[in-house]
Amino acid sequence: MIDRESLVRRHSVEITRPDSSHVLTVGNGDFAYTADITGMQTFTSYHDPSAALAEQRLAVPSATLSNWGWHSMPNPDEFVLDDAMSTYETARGPVRYPDKFDVASMRGGEVAEEFRAGAWLHMNPHRIDLGRVGLCLRPAPGAAPETDPEVLTNPRQRLDLWSGTINSSFEYAGQEVRVTTVAHPHHAQVAFRVESELLACGLAGVVLRFPYASDSFFQTSDWTSSDRHESTLERLGQRAARIQRVLDDTTYAVRLDWTEGSLAATEVPHEFEVSGSANRLELVVDFAPDGEPAGGTFETVASTASAWWRDFWTSGAAVDFTGSTDPRAAELERRVVLSQYQTAVNNSGSLPPQESGLVANSWFGKFHLEMHWWHAAHFAAWGRPELLARSMDWYLSILGSARETAQRQCYEGARWPKHVGPDGRESPSDIGALLVWQQPHPLYLLELLYRSRHEDQRAKLVSRFAELVDETARFMASFVEERDSTYHLPAPVMPAQEFYDARTTEDPTFELAYWWYGLEIAQSWRERLGLERDKRWQHVQDHLAAPHQDPERGTYTAIATEPYLRRDDHPSMLFALGVVPAGPLIDAGTMEATLLDVLDDWQWESAWGWDFPAVAMTATRVGRPDLAVDALLMDTPKNTYSLVGHNPQFGSALPLYNAANGGLLAAVSLMAAGWDSTDAAGTECPGFPRDGSWQVRHEGFTVWP
Repeated sequence: MIDRESLVRRHSVEITRPDSSHVLTVGNGDFAYTADITGMQTFTSYHDPSAALAEQRLAVPSATLSNWGWHSMPNPDEFVLDDAMSTYETARGPVRYPDKFDVASMRGGEVAEEFRAGAWLHMNPHRIDLGRVGLCLRPAPGAAPETDPEVLTNPRQRLDLWSGTINSSFEYAGQEVRVTTVAHPHHAQVAFRVESELLACGLAGVVLRFPYASDSFFQTSDWTSSDRHESTLERLGQRAARIQRVLDDTTYAVRLDWTEGSLAATEVPHEFEVSGSANRLELVVDFAPDGEPAGGTFETVASTASAWWRDFWTSGAAVDFTGSTDPRAAELERRVVLSQYQTAVNNSGSLPPQESGLVANSWFGKFHLEMHWWHAAHFAAWGRPELLARSMDWYLSILGSARETAQRQCYEGARWPKHVGPDGRESPSDIGALLVWQQPHPLYLLELLYRSRHEDQRAKLVSRFAELVDETARFMASFVEERDSTYHLPAPVMPAQEFYDARTTEDPTFELAYWWYGLEIAQSWRERLGLERDKRWQHVQDHLAAPHQDPERGTYTAIATEPYLRRDDHPSMLFALGVVPAGPLIDAGTMEATLLDVLDDWQWESAWGWDFPAVAMTATRVGRPDLAVDALLMDTPKNTYSLVGHNPQFGSALPLYNAANGGLLAAVSLMAAGWDSTDAAGTECPGFPRDGSWQVRHEGFTVWP
């Protein structure tokens, strides 16, 4: 048995100086509150990404985000998806795809008339910052509040992973301030305990500030449009109040319960301050999209959170590298533990996660369905399938929309979009509208859920998602094009390595292997329902095109049309055996040669954080554990993990990238537990070298397909 508490606690995060790239988040997958060095959202301008960019420093914002808080800017032109479409010539005849989007609009550039509809539809809806709750520190009563964290002395902050609690302390104006921060594991509640003599003497208070929504690429808040939203205060008693928020068609409520002092609106619009009357203040802030927020006490929130996190860490899987002589082992263990926390807080909610989780609004807070696997597949492998299951019902909610997309494009079944908000309406994009590797994802994720469920739960799962599986596979079987008794993935198609001409690209290697495997899962689902295998699907499986190879190198290429392979971005052909289990289309020896070729010559600075775990999975499946560890821990900027467990994508607009955290956990689980083929049987920890340099103890994993 692994001593889980010791394992987790030795990686609790400790911060001893302000750093704009270091923030700590508490939350539950559907709601999250991100704090700065004070344990609250005190120095918001210091963590503003735009201001940091001008000063050439990395910054992560301190915001309050949820899976239910969404907003759309007014749409006076009544743009609809049809306004952003172009016509593509296909074997099915002319087909319209929503591809009219100008990336310049994300950067605040001038948008050409033909792209105006696409720009609005791409940026709306967007996730909203529900409000900032921070300390107000003043050098004198009534003075302007401090904005620079350098005014603090002796800051110390600790995220206790075992209880999900942030404990912060610092000195200001010669007095110590202590803050405890915790979020409820089931509700949109965050609770604080603030202790300092500064509260009673007027040099410290707690301030709530509410911004307007932002439709900028990474920003969550617009602080310049105070006339475009409403914040109405209603007192519910001596120490309870409700603030009604209205942003155009978006409404929500915020309830405050506190123990000492009084609440009042300040002279700044949409700002309210709780002024203390004693040296200790407890405050619970409860956000709700409709109805009446329930409120609560600090002790209730803290004790409920502590119990939830204790159950989280003692359930599911664990891996311990104690005793390893490889000097990288301690760092890998740290990344594994922190990634479990980060994904539980950011990726385990009722919607597929966005790429920066519930911390910041990358791509306007929308989520990318091709990334859902990377964010959440690991939950099932790590024995926590309920955290993956939360987001799978969303696919059922948009099944009708996915059917309409397929029908519009002259296909059967349901075609899943790429870049979407909660309503399921896809966002115009010359890449996203033509991407297909997200299509088998729901099938693979459901298969992982099935494997991780107890026998008595499986029948209910199969029945619940039977229609979704069938409609997904029907699209896949109708998407292929038959030529000379061979089925191809035809143009227009955008592969996972997104830098080819979709109008001419065909038969990407990864997608071919994934197509076969996705249809195989759907066939298994039919058999579990007592049905025969679908003969049409089987014919497609049996006659899929063989992936293209470089005849000189004896390696797989990314696509089957010129230029065949670019050596940057995602090395996607590797994913055909690694992410995807072994199948009839991929030869393991050729894939090993492809792996060696990629490791010898690739522009790794252009890769993304989840590519390194993906390469490690391929190395594991082809029997090269030495290369698996090297890939997983490759020393390159986009494969670094910060003090708090974030994976910044240097050179991009992403100071954190949760898909990498999820990918890391998926890779480690495959490397430790293996898969259920005869090749892996009897091989302990197939992804770790067996030369004695790695001591790997693990428990609780679900074996991979």
